[in-house]
Amino acid sequence: MKSSASSDVRSLLTLILGAVALVALLTWWGGWALPVVIGSIFVMVMGHEFGHFITAKRSGMLVTDFFVGFGPVVWSFTRGETRYGVRAFLLGGYVKVPGMAWSEEIPAENEGRTYRSASYPRKVLFASAGSLMHVVMALILAWASLTLIGLPSSSAVGISAFSHWDGHAKNAAQLAGIKVGDRIVAVDGRKITSLTGLVDVVRRNPDKKLTLEVERDGRDITLKATPANAQTLKEGGQPVDTGKTPEGMLGVELSELTVRSSWYGAIPSSFTKIGSTIAADVHAMIHVFSPGEFSSLFHQVASPAAASNKTNQLTRPESIVGVVRIAVQSTESGTAVFLEILMMVNIFVGLFNMLPMLPLDGGYVAIATYERIRSRRGIRYHANINLLAPIIYAFMTVLLVLFACTLYLDIVHPIANPFQ
Repeated sequence: MKSSASSDVRSLLTLILGAVALVALLTWWGGWALPVVIGSIFVMVMGHEFGHFITAKRSGMLVTDFFVGFGPVVWSFTRGETRYGVRAFLLGGYVKVPGMAWSEEIPAENEGRTYRSASYPRKVLFASAGSLMHVVMALILAWASLTLIGLPSSSAVGISAFSHWDGHAKNAAQLAGIKVGDRIVAVDGRKITSLTGLVDVVRRNPDKKLTLEVERDGRDITLKATPANAQTLKEGGQPVDTGKTPEGMLGVELSELTVRSSWYGAIPSSFTKIGSTIAADVHAMIHVFSPGEFSSLFHQVASPAAASNKTNQLTRPESIVGVVRIAVQSTESGTAVFLEILMMVNIFVGLFNMLPMLPLDGGYVAIATYERIRSRRGIRYHANINLLAPIIYAFMTVLLVLFACTLYLDIVHPIANPFQ
């Protein structure tokens, strides 16, 4: 017993040291963003498997294994009837429920808790749970983005920078006490709801004092500003305005500020965002498996010029290498963009897994549905999956070709950084 316990401790320490070394290597190779992205994808994959695991447990199915990775066991422990652990190759994870095929031999005492003995609704729920978890994770990401970071709002007009006028130590905005980061709420009592609205008010009032309601650091203040006549100003030796009609100017650069949603207000917005993302990803998936896209991929593999063409890159599907690269690049544009990428990847993976073809989850749903239709009272129909082997092999061949082409292109002719 002591020997077994010490062996488990050594295995756990080896696992922890290996994880630390891997994170250090990834950080050294690609900066902090690379291990964050890979870790996020890993959590996404294990979230998928947890969906299968928890629904199997809750529906009374026998779960014998819940492992991270594949290959030789690095560390494991058994709790109840399930063995949990980590295997050597961290390329995903798996949940083992006996009876996924009718030909599998199961001890008689466990037959009632196998997948094949489960009712049709439990089969569909178990098979779909991984994809449902992707939707749940995408909803959480969308909600977190809306509540913790927010979105640019056209009705929130902020000051991002100041202009410098020749011969003036300060421009009109600086003389009024405006600071970078201020939000212009109203002018002379009129609410400002857009960038153009503020610009129009200022232009129409050269040399006239305006009362500005400004939000600064969460509190409201009132400032007096007098827009200068742009016809009298110069920047870098050049006249600011050469028109015949005087126009007012404060000397500021405007931007749409980020506005956070309340925790409850973000809930319907999250569902709306996920709905639009699902629609976009369905369209993208149809495009990926179209004959025209395969023809385009073959052409890009054969022609470096076609592979480097920006028009082709805009519609080209990506391998996991390309997805990781895009996700890493997205971190340069802020957390909100990064969360958006993760949300889109979750939805796409969830939809892809529900394609009605083995070995994907959707294939098990399709077979369970077919068996349910063919079953009669008291007599359950058993589909012969072996008859589908040619179709499954053909589908896997298509996936292999798609993977090989996209992987080659993402390594040899990577897509240009879309965030620059």
